[in-house]
Amino acid sequence: MLDQLRDRLRLKHYSIRTETQHVQWASYYIIFHDKRHPKDMGAREVERFLMHLAIEGNVAAATQNQALSTLLFL
Repeated sequence: MLDQLRDRLRLKHYSIRTETQHVQWASYYIIFHDKRHPKDMGAREVERFLMHLAIEGNVAAATQNQALSTLLFL
């Protein structure tokens, strides 16, 4: 699945650094939800993941937006 994500990002001419970040966020999201496939998850899982980043990860809003961007791309 991550290879498909990578291929899609390259098709859209994203930079390698952006591609790497998207793949890392997607991996983190999948692992956070016990390796479930993103197609089997919905808004509740996205919200839970973003809340985890904000509360437990203490990340900035810009970082949350980057993670959300990846999830929307998925």
